[in-house]
Amino acid sequence: MPFTNMSLPIFLLWLVSIPFLAHSSPSQPRGTLVSCGSSTKQSIPDTSLSYIPDDGFINVGNKTTLESNGLLPILSTLRYFPQKSARKYCYTFQVIRGGKYLVRTIYFYGGFDGGKQPPVFDQIIGGTKWSVVNTTEDYANGMSSYYEIIIGAHAKTLSVCVARSNQTAANSSPFISAIEVLSLEDSMYNSTDFRTQALVAVARSAFGNEDSISFPDDPYYRLWQPFTDKNEVVSTQTIVSSSDFWNKPPEKAFSKATAGGVGKKLEIQWPSGSLQSTRYYVSLYFQDNRAASANAWRVFSVAVNGKTFYNNLNVSTGGVTIYSAAWPLSGPTTITLTPDAKSSAGPLINAGEVYQILPFGRRTLAKDVAVMEELARNLDNPPLDWVGDPCLPQENSWTGVSCSVKDTVTRIISLDLSNAGISGTLPLTIDNLSALHHLWLGGNKFSGSIPEMNSLLKLETLHLENNNFTGEIPQSLGELPSLREVLLQNNNLEGSVPEQLATKQGLKLQVSPGNHLSK
Repeated sequence: MPFTNMSLPIFLLWLVSIPFLAHSSPSQPRGTLVSCGSSTKQSIPDTSLSYIPDDGFINVGNKTTLESNGLLPILSTLRYFPQKSARKYCYTFQVIRGGKYLVRTIYFYGGFDGGKQPPVFDQIIGGTKWSVVNTTEDYANGMSSYYEIIIGAHAKTLSVCVARSNQTAANSSPFISAIEVLSLEDSMYNSTDFRTQALVAVARSAFGNEDSISFPDDPYYRLWQPFTDKNEVVSTQTIVSSSDFWNKPPEKAFSKATAGGVGKKLEIQWPSGSLQSTRYYVSLYFQDNRAASANAWRVFSVAVNGKTFYNNLNVSTGGVTIYSAAWPLSGPTTITLTPDAKSSAGPLINAGEVYQILPFGRRTLAKDVAVMEELARNLDNPPLDWVGDPCLPQENSWTGVSCSVKDTVTRIISLDLSNAGISGTLPLTIDNLSALHHLWLGGNKFSGSIPEMNSLLKLETLHLENNNFTGEIPQSLGELPSLREVLLQNNNLEGSVPEQLATKQGLKLQVSPGNHLSK
């Protein structure tokens, strides 16, 4: 994946300090809050928020505690990953297939490795590269960093991973401080096709507010950053209902607004910074701040970078939202609100959200994933990176796994764990890897029987030598049309070699020494 330079990823990221507000609430947001590297439950002081340890979500990496004083509990520990042999390091979360989730990853370096600058690395969600994690600037300014993405769950589990990249220094290790997987309502952001896309947060702001808005004001634990500029700030006199909006913005986001004078345009430079040239989900929120009146008339048109976004928007005390599911943005962004000549009040804006549209990459065939997950469970010591999507991203596939990524559906075509020191058994479902060309497991400590392989019609080579397999050689091997090499020597196999296998033309077959086969 290309990068604009060494510090900015191709996908613009929301990378700011984390506000934790003092609230009193009887419940947690819906979802899972995990404190990485912690061995005990962590609570955020003066709030109802609590984070559980990460042990049940990952089986790789090292824990450490930072020595800095005064850190929030979830920033005082982290998990880091010095194991260079692994292609990725994945957390696995139980989710509802078809559900919609906001995932937030949190990072605070704290000099855990004795260095002065945080490592730079990738983060992956499902089988898609989400972003580069570069917290250098924030850490230099004494801040933690977070990244957000809204995705649809395509299975019953969701993997959130970090991985080394060509930007990761040789003597540094990826790390993570906390992960939040938060459930969203079906109506929220429903113009996005989450089967093929995800939304990467660029900005979520409450205009005119000087403080951040978060849980419990936003029950979905979205973080609304304050935004003020040289324009006037006004307060509202009526309360809106969050349930009236598809995206459920918190009522508090409407308490203030950035406003312009009667008959005057209002211009806002937002989001700050320069955006990559691509398409974005943009949602803007408005409410007439005056008391309800039959004669009230607040109408204006909205333009983004000089292009009409919405004409003659009539803003009432009940509030209104306008959005685009795929609006082109590039460079600095200017929002211009132009009042109607007959409008009795000037334009105003309360809140806004911008997300970059991330094509949610191809996925490995679910049947292949299920087989590999069962195989991983059958192994006593699977490779450290055997979690998440087995094939994707391609450069972060599981150790020993090769895949075909040219077709519409990604398939596993080769499995090579030769001489990897692995013990365990082969599941019967190995027969479901119908695109497999090569299965090489020689030189390990596999035991049990060799499953039938009736469906592996593309299998060319089978290397199971120097293991502890028992039982008979499967009859189905002799019926595989593409098979040209079978190595089974030095196991504990019994019975006889199937006739079709023994007489197959052009087949290299080795079954001795080391077995107990009859002639």
